[in-house]
Amino acid sequence: MITGEDYIEKVKTYFNYLVTEFGFSLIEEKVLGNAFYDVRYKGNGKVISISYENIADYFQVVIFRLSWWGKLPNYDDKTRTIHLNKCNEQISLKVSSDEVALNNEYFSKFTADNKLERKLLKSARDLRLCLKFSAKI
Repeated sequence: MITGEDYIEKVKTYFNYLVTEFGFSLIEEKVLGNAFYDVRYKGNGKVISISYENIADYFQVVIFRLSWWGKLPNYDDKTRTIHLNKCNEQISLKVSSDEVALNNEYFSKFTADNKLERKLLKSARDLRLCLKFSAKI
């Protein structure tokens, strides 16, 4: 099991490009005991939630498209809530092998020491491509 502090540190490291490259701001770091951790970034009309349920070992990245007045949509609103795997499906044919290689090169500076860190790193890579190539998010 990972501690909340370690989880947040890894997320901030792997997903730092959200701030430096895409202009997002870190808006929330939530730790509920040792059971649930969530880091949220906001920018460009979106909130990105990177959460982990420690006990259930359930990790997910969700992109919420904010309403025009800036309100967070309901999690079940399929038109405004996009899971990272859906975004990957949308861009899979748009991204060239050269772009994938460049993206992988960007992340080659990071190391992942365990299964969760590998999930975090893979999601960070996938999200960066989604933000670059998906017009729908």
